[in-house]
Amino acid sequence: QVQLVESGGGLVQAGGSLRLSCAASGRSFSSYAMAWFRQAPGKEREFVAAISWSVCNTYYADSVKGRFTISRANAKNTIYLQMNNLKPEDTAVYYCAGDLHIIRTTTRPSELDYWGQGTQVTVSS
Repeated sequence: QVQLVESGGGLVQAGGSLRLSCAASGRSFSSYAMAWFRQAPGKEREFVAAISWSVCNTYYADSVKGRFTISRANAKNTIYLQMNNLKPEDTAVYYCAGDLHIIRTTTRPSELDYWGQGTQVTVSS
């Protein structure tokens, strides 16, 4: 079992930056692939970024490539999402997710075992 708690969301102007954190508790965190998804009002939850357990592989949605960076610190049981040059269309609730299997851009939310409660990110124009 893995419990996930996100933090770091907030209100920021377009062009600004935020860093989200996801703290994990439970055993074997370093064995899990981790990812960030987001869900805007009236829309389906969508993939944002993922990182393998070994940190060797990262994956990004085209809409955030070059602006967002996912990272993890296994010693701290934490993953991060550095978000730069934020746009109003990035406004959403951001969720941290984990799974023992690899997470890629095409992974559906229903395929993942563990989720956090989400943190709101609002980007004003």
